[in-house]
Amino acid sequence: MTTTAEHDQPLVGDELTATSGYEALGDDIRLLGRLLGDVVRDQAGDATFELVESVRRIAVDGRRNGSSSVNDLEAVLGSQPVDQVIHVIRAFDWLSLLANTAEDLHVERRRRHHLSVGSVAQPGSLEATFDRLEAGGVPAERIRSVLADLMVSPVITAHPTEVRRKTILDVLGDVSELLDRHDRLGGRDRRRDEVVRELDAKILTLWQTAILRLSKLRVSDEINEALRYYDVSLFETIPRLAADLERFALDRFGADTIDTSRSISMGSWIGGDRDGNPFVTADVMRLAIGRQAQVALGHHLDELRRLSIELSMSVRLITPTAELLALADASGDDSPFRADEPYRRALRGMYARLYAFAEVVLGREVDEIGGPVPRIELPAYTSLDELVAELDVVATSLRSHGASDLAEVSVEPVRRALAVFGAHLCGLDMRQNSAVHELVVSDLLAGAGVTTRYLDLDEAARVAVLTDELSSPRLLRHPTAEYTDTTVGELDVLHAAATAVRQLGRRAVPHYVISMANAVSDVLEVAVLLKEVGLLRTATSRSPARCDLDIVPLFETIGDLAGSADTLAALLAHPVYGELIASRSDVQEVMIGYSDSNKDGGYLSSQWNLFAAQAALVDVAADAGVRLRLFHGRGGTVGRGGGPAYQAVLAQPPGSVDRAIRVTEQGEMVAAKYARPALARRNLETLVAATIRASCTAVDGDDAGSDRHREIMATLAGTAFDSYRSLVYGDDRFVTFFREITPTNEIATLNVGSRPASRKKSEAIEDLRAIPWVFGWTQCRLMIPAWFGAGSAFESFAGTHDEGGEAAGDLLREMYGDWPFFRTIIDNMGMVLAKADIEIGRRYADALVTDETARSEIFARIEHEHTLTRRWHERITGSPDPLSDNPLLARSLRNRYPYLDPLHVMQVDLLRRYRAERDGSDPGADPESELVQRGIQLTINAIATGIRNSG
Repeated sequence: MTTTAEHDQPLVGDELTATSGYEALGDDIRLLGRLLGDVVRDQAGDATFELVESVRRIAVDGRRNGSSSVNDLEAVLGSQPVDQVIHVIRAFDWLSLLANTAEDLHVERRRRHHLSVGSVAQPGSLEATFDRLEAGGVPAERIRSVLADLMVSPVITAHPTEVRRKTILDVLGDVSELLDRHDRLGGRDRRRDEVVRELDAKILTLWQTAILRLSKLRVSDEINEALRYYDVSLFETIPRLAADLERFALDRFGADTIDTSRSISMGSWIGGDRDGNPFVTADVMRLAIGRQAQVALGHHLDELRRLSIELSMSVRLITPTAELLALADASGDDSPFRADEPYRRALRGMYARLYAFAEVVLGREVDEIGGPVPRIELPAYTSLDELVAELDVVATSLRSHGASDLAEVSVEPVRRALAVFGAHLCGLDMRQNSAVHELVVSDLLAGAGVTTRYLDLDEAARVAVLTDELSSPRLLRHPTAEYTDTTVGELDVLHAAATAVRQLGRRAVPHYVISMANAVSDVLEVAVLLKEVGLLRTATSRSPARCDLDIVPLFETIGDLAGSADTLAALLAHPVYGELIASRSDVQEVMIGYSDSNKDGGYLSSQWNLFAAQAALVDVAADAGVRLRLFHGRGGTVGRGGGPAYQAVLAQPPGSVDRAIRVTEQGEMVAAKYARPALARRNLETLVAATIRASCTAVDGDDAGSDRHREIMATLAGTAFDSYRSLVYGDDRFVTFFREITPTNEIATLNVGSRPASRKKSEAIEDLRAIPWVFGWTQCRLMIPAWFGAGSAFESFAGTHDEGGEAAGDLLREMYGDWPFFRTIIDNMGMVLAKADIEIGRRYADALVTDETARSEIFARIEHEHTLTRRWHERITGSPDPLSDNPLLARSLRNRYPYLDPLHVMQVDLLRRYRAERDGSDPGADPESELVQRGIQLTINAIATGIRNSG
């Protein structure tokens, strides 16, 4: 292995400028770059290292000088064999991943620094939020009321933008731990050398590990990928954050009876989301629920075992309570070595009862938990509430003999984890498309002899039929009837859900989400299906109506959002459904979709229609006397609803964040937010703090915007919609242009998510899922889903006010200054404008789009719109830098750009060669198509890594 001192140039050089407060981050990235350079030279040879270093220097110099380095990069890379190009791609990919790891660690380092020096509370923290509420005169009673009913739930979903393997994530976790240790040791500590050697070994491991998977992910793999974050961060973070909430409630607001054990909970769609994913079956759902229970119960058993070792108090020295002694006597533990240690005996009995409970829930799969089989046989708990109560006995007894600290430090975290995670770990939502529900209901109605014409009925007639079924106790399914495979499969899934609810409680499967919901019948159809498996019971003379889970309509398209308030009003006015809502504490959850509304109408139109729909839904729910809970289907990118969560929550319409919020966590953002306890704490605390603030101040602020501002926004959204639609759906050539300028077809070959990229076998944009749509535009750096149409909208608005647009500019600047919603839109758009690069996009167009006329005309429209949007963003914000308010991101991007430029050059060249070979259009094309395809896949992975929030 060569040493860094032997290198004439490091893999990472002085492009990482030292800035006050960020020297440590720069040092970390330079260290990782040097070590990676050592590995590249040692493993791939001097020639490869020199090539990588030459490419890096060209890219860095080009960015520093403000000139394009594309031609110089092409000159260096174009003559290289494919296997050598792959080495370069891998080097830049690993460098980006290592830089991401260092940046994530730096977030934790900054947090520790602020705490250690007693800095003022950081924005987005609980402390800063409560300080602001108190300073604003918000009554303590209102804050207590919000805390008492708080419910914040991030929902992890499986979407094909997380391209990294678990193996790699584990090694990167080790790198992060070593970097942290290196930093804590200090510059003169000789032990740092050993840490550097360990880092070198980890980076060598990465270099010799395949970045890409050999086979496509199965749903079972996605389930396991998501579950890793509980051991990594969530088991530690959520109970601690809940405890801090209780402490704030007690210390600052005088609330001593608030229970926050259910305030923060995780959700999941992985294994329950069947919309467009044929691989999610009843067996897969049972697997998901079973694996979740294994993880939860395994954790609880480990914690009980730990307590049984820690709590070694002897009755020769302390006097426990009678209740604790009774638990010890009932444990069946007769070991003479523990005869005087009642806590240990009691906890061994509790362990045995929990293990027996796990055997009942998991069956033979209990062996996979991994904990020791208890030597004592005791009856299983009937509910984990019994175990929580017994832990209360343990804590109370400890406090009785002066061991309160032990109760707080050792026992309370276990009790809280039990209350938070239960036996179910997280709520597994079900989701299916409304079109499937109507087919299944039609099949059941025909089999029961009710009607064979259900699909031909209009909305009113459908509602009448469904109402009759919901008013009757009889079931539709008949044992002798023959049903379609779709009907059988859907009912099997529902039966699996019903079994889970019986075994693990309602929190196991808490929601049923209906995709493409736009009518009352879409919701009533699901109610009828739930009734078939016992998850819903209609009212009788002896018992009221009951529904064991929330039925959640999802409004996704621009049209569905516009009609969502009317749909909800009709639904809440329905007498039978009203009884079901009453059984759910008069709470109705509604999901709004950012991704499909954006693909349908563009960024500006989508954002406004989402805002307007929420405001209207709030009014409808209030008129009906129902509490509305909104579920935000956000993605990682701005085009799919991404962006800073704190600002996003505060920018929602007043009343729409009413003590509760659910939000999806998708793709690569899951690792970015939950890979370490400090990251998980920061992200969860930010979401909780924003929800509290929005709930406490909703009736006081002007967050809805003035009537004039809303009127302007509606006008802007309409113009942006027309501009976006005319490009994406109004030009017949656009589909081919999109498929050629982006590597979307090649993305489908990556072994990432289990879900197909399109809902149907179709090339149409309408049928393409929003994720590959955004992912593709990110790869070529045009990113039109997050800005296209905005520039035209602002320009058109200016034309209606005065020739120079000054009056329009003043109005828009006023909106930016006064209206959080509009400011968030503009700031998030600025983040994407900073990442977009027209010149890189032009390179993709020139090299890959085959129709010269279409290429010229469509790209000219994109370039013109980009120029307009940048110009108006500067005019509205007052800064030519779209990231003037986000220096951390600006610095990060400046450091990343030199490593992205070569990847784009290589991707374009590989795409051109691969497509030429595939189409047979170039007789001189590279015959090594398999190797070229692998190179394309690697560049897709590497560019996504460099951009980070790519889908």
